[in-house]
Amino acid sequence: MAGALGGTGGSGWTWRPVARDPLLARAFHSCTELRGRFYLVGGLLAGGAREPSSDMVVFDPAGGQAVRVGARGGPRRSHHDAALVGGRWLCVVGGWDGSRRLATVSALDTERGVWEAWTAAPGSCPPAGLSSHTCTHLSDRELRVAGREGGTRTQRRYGSIYTLRLDPGARTYCYKEEGYHTVSRSGHCAALLQSPGPHPGHQLLLFGGCDSAEPEVAGHWSHGKIKEEPPVAPCLMEQLARLVSSGQGSRQGPRGLRHHSCSVVGPFAVLFGGETLTRARDTICNDLYIYDTRKSPSLWFHFPCADHGLKRVGHRTCLWNDQLYLVGGFGEDGRTASPQVCILDLFI
Repeated sequence: MAGALGGTGGSGWTWRPVARDPLLARAFHSCTELRGRFYLVGGLLAGGAREPSSDMVVFDPAGGQAVRVGARGGPRRSHHDAALVGGRWLCVVGGWDGSRRLATVSALDTERGVWEAWTAAPGSCPPAGLSSHTCTHLSDRELRVAGREGGTRTQRRYGSIYTLRLDPGARTYCYKEEGYHTVSRSGHCAALLQSPGPHPGHQLLLFGGCDSAEPEVAGHWSHGKIKEEPPVAPCLMEQLARLVSSGQGSRQGPRGLRHHSCSVVGPFAVLFGGETLTRARDTICNDLYIYDTRKSPSLWFHFPCADHGLKRVGHRTCLWNDQLYLVGGFGEDGRTASPQVCILDLFI
């Protein structure tokens, strides 16, 4: 079991290692679940690396095995995001290629094992370049992209919101900038959650990536506009509900957190780790935050951890088979990539 337990009173949590493979050691990669496999694309293999990786590793959580996949033409990317389209195409959106920030789309045809560079459709209005942004799946062919555009010299003072429509048949993509903006964010996370209160629906919330502790709405949809998927982790949902019942909720979330992970588990957004902007030293975190939307107003629950070995930045969490998995990321020194895969264990 990995180090000391976090939590309060008689409750606690930890990340329990279940696999270890050097192929998994990377940070600022993407990790997408498809048919019981985790597809890891790109990332940085060590802190200070200038060139991101172009390889893809598939991890089997049931067997605990990782395999490098030799699909040709893989994109060299870090600080990107990825989304599954049509149950077949793994679309990598934007990111850093070692020399510039991109807004292009590369897609892995998982049936053929081939990477394809999709082309911009006529009328597409792409961002100036994306990195450390988020892509959220809204429908089978539509993503919502949120984040700061461009580099440090060219970026806007606000964050742009784009709808990205994907056409697997034509192998094209089309960006449309929405008519509203957010606070300038980079290294944030996004969570599509049911709206609390008397009017049911969904809202896309952005957490972190700037000095503010306040979540920000990057989209709102009335009931029925977004296909509501049934809970995929009933046991984990119940455990999270019991864990937050042991804590003290707050309207105030984590301030100045970036490059953390976020997974939606029913009415909960589960955030872990990241890098804080609030202090000059010991910036990499190992805190667990749970955002509970079951009642209005939504509340934050903070569960700290004493184990420095669990500090992570640039990592990913992935939900599968009623378990939340932690994959990759740099550790406490901000340079050494973790080769471990861990499962979140909750003790109530």
